[in-house]
Amino acid sequence: MKELFQKYKHGWVLSYFFIYMIWFYLLEQKVTKNYTPIKIGLDDLIPFNEWFAIPYFLWFFYIFITMVYFFFQSKEEFYKVTAFLFLGMTICLIIYTIWPNGQNLRPDLSQLGRDNILIRWIAKLYGTDTSTNVCPSIHVFNSIGAHIAIHRSQSLKKYKWLQISSFILMILICLSTMFLKQHSSFDVIAGIALAIVMYFLIYALGDSKLSSQDSKKEKVYAQ
Repeated sequence: MKELFQKYKHGWVLSYFFIYMIWFYLLEQKVTKNYTPIKIGLDDLIPFNEWFAIPYFLWFFYIFITMVYFFFQSKEEFYKVTAFLFLGMTICLIIYTIWPNGQNLRPDLSQLGRDNILIRWIAKLYGTDTSTNVCPSIHVFNSIGAHIAIHRSQSLKKYKWLQISSFILMILICLSTMFLKQHSSFDVIAGIALAIVMYFLIYALGDSKLSSQDSKKEKVYAQ
């Protein structure tokens, strides 16, 4: 038992979820009416399409499986993906707290003139998930973070089918947030921008530091 604990003690970082869930819940309760509505012209050109509910809900499995894989596979890569996701999610919560925002894009599902299981799923989603705290989109940000981790993984690089599948799913999830009217396209753009910043901080800058340390070690050994 002690050996098992030592091997997986890096799981302590997952305790962040308690902080995140409490913070997000409080925001959901507080931000209900007085918020900045997010909308840009592109939103009017994107029609509602219930078929995007499939990739939207797959997001939960996508993030969960990615986290579980790196938790057991590589401590270093696990720390990187959690740093990417958790720091970015915290930035999103700070933005929601300082700048309460939301969107008024959701259609009246009863007026669509059609009914199917996907629309019923979306109706439940609308009923449980408020249309506030949307910019930047955490759904988009986390999807990009998961794909980056998969793409950069030494153990997964050899599986081209997995790399391609992950990329396609990431794109579909990002699109789903707009086609289900869960987010404005501006939220998506903001989520992408945040992912770029976090990639630079966690991966590009981190790799640069490691490369610099390796160079110093080589010089020491050469002497």
